[in-house]
Amino acid sequence: MTRMTLFGSPLFLGFDHLEQARERMAKVSAEGYPPYNIEQTGSDSLRITLAVAGFTMDELSITLEDNQLVVRGKQTDDSEGRVFLHRGIAARQFQRPFVLAEGIEVKGAWLDKGLLHIDLHRPQAEARVRTIRIGETPNGGNGAGR
Repeated sequence: MTRMTLFGSPLFLGFDHLEQARERMAKVSAEGYPPYNIEQTGSDSLRITLAVAGFTMDELSITLEDNQLVVRGKQTDDSEGRVFLHRGIAARQFQRPFVLAEGIEVKGAWLDKGLLHIDLHRPQAEARVRTIRIGETPNGGNGAGR
């Protein structure tokens, strides 16, 4: 039995990486922590902003792994010796992935007032037209009888 996929049409050649990216994102936890915004800051610019109150720069990391931007946060538990009557702010870690389209560049990141900002840039694609020459078959024959 053949599995039907989003890019299962024979007219979509070489798009299997998009199917893999879609499957990878489907596996991402539905947990909403930390909350984030994605905004368009220009015609070819984006900004991801994550609410990471309580995290220092040393407790945050951003990596780019095969077109997947991964933001990680790991807080140390500093509650030793303290007595809490109520503890609603937990020291927790997170991992938030974002799949980036081919060609998107990470321009920079900064932490300001508990918000982590990541600027992205998408260069404009150039229109390319190329003529393909039709030649003989690779083995020198005329291709008849195939």
